Amino acid sequence: MTHIVLEIGIAIALVAAVGLLATKLRFSVIPFYILIGMAVGPHAFHWGHFDLRFINSAPLIEVMGRIGVLFLLFYLGLEFSVGRLIKAGKSIVVGGSIYIAINFTLGLAFGFAMGFPLKEVLIIAGVTTISSSAIVAKVLVDLKRTANPETEMILGIIMFEDVFLAVYLSILSGLVLSGSASLGGVLVSAGIALGFMLALLIIGRKAVPLLNKALNIRSNEVFLLIIFAVLFIVAGFSETLHVAEAIGALLVGLVLAETVHRQRIEHLIVPFRDFFGALFFFSFGLSIDPATLIEGRTIVLAVGAVIVTLIGNFAAGMLAGRSAGLSPKSSTNIGLTIVSRGEFSIIVANLGKAGGLMAILQPFAALYVLILAVLGPLLTKETKAIYKLLDKVFHFSKRSVKENSPSG
Repeated sequence: MTHIVLEIGIAIALVAAVGLLATKLRFSVIPFYILIGMAVGPHAFHWGHFDLRFINSAPLIEVMGRIGVLFLLFYLGLEFSVGRLIKAGKSIVVGGSIYIAINFTLGLAFGFAMGFPLKEVLIIAGVTTISSSAIVAKVLVDLKRTANPETEMILGIIMFEDVFLAVYLSILSGLVLSGSASLGGVLVSAGIALGFMLALLIIGRKAVPLLNKALNIRSNEVFLLIIFAVLFIVAGFSETLHVAEAIGALLVGLVLAETVHRQRIEHLIVPFRDFFGALFFFSFGLSIDPATLIEGRTIVLAVGAVIVTLIGNFAAGMLAGRSAGLSPKSSTNIGLTIVSRGEFSIIVANLGKAGGLMAILQPFAALYVLILAVLGPLLTKETKAIYKLLDKVFHFSKRSVKENSPSG
């Protein structure tokens, strides 16, 4: 443990180096952070005090990464407000239902088509259905798309996915770990999760005048400490109710976005968001052993699942966008922006390991997540070019003109 500070310093230096390279190449930094994490870790070499295995510092880097997810989602919440989400409530429920139904059904079909037993199929469907809220948040901020018309739907789908995940993990835990699942227990768990999210939003909105007065603090130090205390307590408490801590952070951001202090909070939080967010993606890469990703069946499964996910996401984005009255271009942005998979997929895969299911599930999930974590930000960045290409095939713009014309 004596060299833990040095290890953290080396980790930050590696992240900074690849971040600089990504900036020079004008690429998203996310894939670079993940790949440098994969390049080091337990399988890497060490020389004297310069240990790239990060054995001593790995737990601390993981904790810092979790904090990074909280800051990413908190900042994204600040860019919106409870009022905006409430107005889009109906379209979010419809869009979220469409997204889950299409991707989950395709995940089940893919698992059965690959010849897996039922429990393994349910794990695969869970892995392929849930987007990475951390990557989505990072991409939206980096590409300055928080003001886009489709971003409300994207945020709504992320929150809807979390409610689904709470229900699904309850069912899956019962089936995989104990061999049974209580319907009553599942419904109670889902009801508590949904009730907590709604209560926090409603109470938070009512408390805005009180928050405006309470946060009227001159000292930036004390102001930031209070914001951090609220963020970490709410996020931590959320997890005890089977609501992802990241979603708890998003909810806090949504509430504070209603206050007069929003701009001050944003200004002070940005350095923490960028620093800890970078360490999250590095930590994610650090958890992946490249040696487990090169087996033939693992590659076939992962590539097949990626293709199925891309098709499902595009279809779901188009239908969800259409249900909300968005243009085909904005709808395309929805499907491509939330195609990234990450932390939630790994959680589902780990459940399969805990239940003693087939060993291939973890390396499959790791490779699948890695491909989409790299591909997702790149596809999101190139949505204009992709839309133009798809428009030549499907003629979206012509259909849109016909539908919006007085005679149509």
